[in-house]
Amino acid sequence: MRDTLALCSIYSRTCEAKGVLDRLAELLAVEGFSVERPDGGYPAAPAVAVRLSSGKPGPTIQFNGHLDTVHLPFVPPQHEGDRITGSGSCDMKGGTVAAIEALRVVRESGALTKGSILFTAHDLHEAPWGDGTQLEGLIRQGYCGDAVLIPEYLNGCIPTAGRGLAIWKLTIRRPGAPVHEVLRPQSEPSVIDAGAEMIARLRQYGTHLASKTDPVAGPETVFVGQAHSGVIYNQFPQEFVLEGTRRWLPGESRYLVEEEFRRLVQQVADRTRTTIDIRWQLVRDGFRLDTNHRFVKIFEENYTATSGKTLPYGPKAFCDDCNAFWSLADIPGITHGPNSGGAHTMEEWVSIDDMARVAQLYAATALQFCNG
Repeated sequence: MRDTLALCSIYSRTCEAKGVLDRLAELLAVEGFSVERPDGGYPAAPAVAVRLSSGKPGPTIQFNGHLDTVHLPFVPPQHEGDRITGSGSCDMKGGTVAAIEALRVVRESGALTKGSILFTAHDLHEAPWGDGTQLEGLIRQGYCGDAVLIPEYLNGCIPTAGRGLAIWKLTIRRPGAPVHEVLRPQSEPSVIDAGAEMIARLRQYGTHLASKTDPVAGPETVFVGQAHSGVIYNQFPQEFVLEGTRRWLPGESRYLVEEEFRRLVQQVADRTRTTIDIRWQLVRDGFRLDTNHRFVKIFEENYTATSGKTLPYGPKAFCDDCNAFWSLADIPGITHGPNSGGAHTMEEWVSIDDMARVAQLYAATALQFCNG
């Protein structure tokens, strides 16, 4: 509880998490852990890494968390019964502290006889402000294990498949200056007409994508969430802006997905005699989990042992860091964190009792996975 309150007391918006990462490094160093600060390609907020080794060969299990939060007004932490509330408590400082507690439990038990545990924490997680590149940099720098546990707030199932995601923004432009509607040049294209055609074309594209589906992850999609143009009602506008998402199935090439989207947009630009600028932001690639992997079986066994229940398999509704580990390094990952709520709102909370459960589960899973 103390560490959660300490981390939640530091405002750490995405791209601005240096303060909370520094504080975490201090907390771990005081407890005698050897702390590394790899930057993962983002030196403005170096990540935190700790390795707990048995000193003998064996597999490495990784606990990974992000300490950046969405860009909302800061809510200071409070302790209310079984809950800690405040910015980042749910997403995902509470879960990260549970993973740290598991690291402590394993160290104090002296029961790690093979392999090692790698703990990592980082910035640049939350889109659209972050793009996940710091974690990608850490993975490429070798900060990755043979399996990974992510203490995000999903815990009602073991996610086995999830779609990749990109956020896109289209800005449709005409060449002329702003002008009253009655004075508009008849030879110039209408950006609103072009925008309407773009929306219609995306609807057709979405119908095509719906035929590409996965029984767990669901269908591929293209989604329009915002459309806006004009300054006042009778000015011939210069721009029309569309924003939305594109989601694709695990195993699909994110580069081909982007190439196909850009080709579609260019076709509309050519037909409407407009220019269309594309901002394409990759959030995460797709994700799949092999349910026959030894790591999965060990996690299931220890979940049942610590909770008396079994977990069903299910979809990964949102993108998280497991997607990066699978797509970049083919590492199996399970997302499972403490009971919590209010993610991406100003009403976040995390259960203290369930943080303890997750710590126990992570410690037991790590010991069995590493010790064999």
